[in-house]
Amino acid sequence: MSQQKPPSELRQALTTLRPYFVRASWFSLVGSLLLLAPTGYMLEVYDRVVNSRSHMTLFMLTVLVLGVYAVMEVLDWSRNEILRGAGRALDQQLSGRMFDVIFEANLRRVPGGTAQSMSDFRTVRDFLHAPVLVAMMEAPVALVFMVLIFAISPVLGWSAVAGAVVQTAVAWLNERGSQPPLAEASRTSIAAQQYADGSLRNAEVIESMGMLRNIHRLWMDKQREFLKLQAQASDVAGVFQAISKFVQQVMSSLLLGLGAWLLLRNELNGGAGMMIIASVLGGRMLAPLVQIVSQWRAVVGVRVAWARLEQLLRQIPKRPPAMELPPPKGALVVEGVTAGAPGSPAAIVRGIQFAVQPGQVLAVVGPSASGKTTLARLLTGLWPAAVGKVRLDGVDVFIWDKAELGPHVGYLPQGVELFEGTLAENIARFGPVDRARVEEAAKLVGLHEYIVSLPQGYDSPVGRDGAMLSGGQRQRAALARALYGNPVFVVLDEPNSSLDEEGDAALAAAISALKARGTTFVVMTHRTSVLAVADLMLVMRDGAQQGFGPRDEVLAALTKAAQEAAQARQAPPAGVLAPAAA
Repeated sequence: MSQQKPPSELRQALTTLRPYFVRASWFSLVGSLLLLAPTGYMLEVYDRVVNSRSHMTLFMLTVLVLGVYAVMEVLDWSRNEILRGAGRALDQQLSGRMFDVIFEANLRRVPGGTAQSMSDFRTVRDFLHAPVLVAMMEAPVALVFMVLIFAISPVLGWSAVAGAVVQTAVAWLNERGSQPPLAEASRTSIAAQQYADGSLRNAEVIESMGMLRNIHRLWMDKQREFLKLQAQASDVAGVFQAISKFVQQVMSSLLLGLGAWLLLRNELNGGAGMMIIASVLGGRMLAPLVQIVSQWRAVVGVRVAWARLEQLLRQIPKRPPAMELPPPKGALVVEGVTAGAPGSPAAIVRGIQFAVQPGQVLAVVGPSASGKTTLARLLTGLWPAAVGKVRLDGVDVFIWDKAELGPHVGYLPQGVELFEGTLAENIARFGPVDRARVEEAAKLVGLHEYIVSLPQGYDSPVGRDGAMLSGGQRQRAALARALYGNPVFVVLDEPNSSLDEEGDAALAAAISALKARGTTFVVMTHRTSVLAVADLMLVMRDGAQQGFGPRDEVLAALTKAAQEAAQARQAPPAGVLAPAAA
């Protein structure tokens, strides 16, 4: 016997919103029944007022129907407010979770780690008070109207049932015809938007090398494909929407004509007024179905968004609460690690194994594409290891709660990123700004004098992506952020790639200062200036570990290997005799 799968997070969240939907359904039921008030008012005027010629009766009936209209509006407003409240409740439950999921999916290179997932969540949330959902809530009232029509005449009742069947068939055909192109149009639209976002991020490269025309052409191709699919879906939906309205109008007139025919045969219960009642009831019975058909595009959109969100939430399940751990001291152990990019079977680093004690500096060197950046991501717990473990104070750094571990860790990635805000906020990691600690970090990297020379000092905005700063200043600010709060473990990936000689000297001084306080450093570098403060050295090539040990020993081994290689290149090939001395 197969075990039933637990409901998804989205379904669990919607289950908690059931009280909202129940209340809204009751308001819809009462409001839909009150829609018969105008018809009742018309019949009473023709019957009572015209026959009695009583002004008071007309006045009282008018006051009564106006009161019913007011109640209908209050019910409609209340229902909409209830459904908006359901949307707000869903947002409170899942918006924080969605932000975390999108962030983690981006780290893991899982599809869905983009702003599109948040847009999908808004689509689901806004659907909770969309007109099509309101129409779905009013659909059960159609059964009440159908019973009333059967009470007037079974012939009229079965005619109304036939109309409802036709209307349902129209809705089904609309789904079959419009869902595939709408879903494909949604995917194409997302691809076009992501392509445009990527182009904007690289606007300087595109402009400087005259690539705009080609980029524009490729984007237009994607946009035209999206518009073609959208037009195709709109054409299909438009046809069925017209058919749906036609069926509704025909049904009202058909019931009126059948009612007159039955009246002439004395087979209509309730007299002549009932043929008008039956016609009105038939139209009201089909109205929700017509609304659903006309709004079916919203239904398809929310289904596609729902499917994408459920897939993303399944791929990134909630992490169980982790046991609180003591602050790390900086003892790093890498145990035979083999790893690649998340989602890729190809290994980028293989068999890396070393240990660094608190207060030591490890310099990682090697040519480009040797795996240094991948190793940096493994050491900070951003990427998981396929084989082996990276441990900090004996704890797997990947599973360590980053909110708990983060304040004790500093990280400077190869691609420096600053966030829109002030210099002080960026250095303080957007937490509470401790001005003394911010200035201390800025002084460590030699940035303090520049900052205080600015008109707003530490409150100066950095602009989007740090655009207000030069490349070297951005790198120093990001380095100050990594060193903020005296972390015990710091990983720097090419920290001096944009620094001049003065910046190099400031970097070496900062490493020395924190090293004296017991901070463990791992520095990926191509430049030799950092080697002066390094205790250990790791040599990587093609993702493999070529050498590890004390700096001087590794340098001596590298020098010896280089000399032997040079001698081998200079030696004559085997079997060739050197020319005899004269």
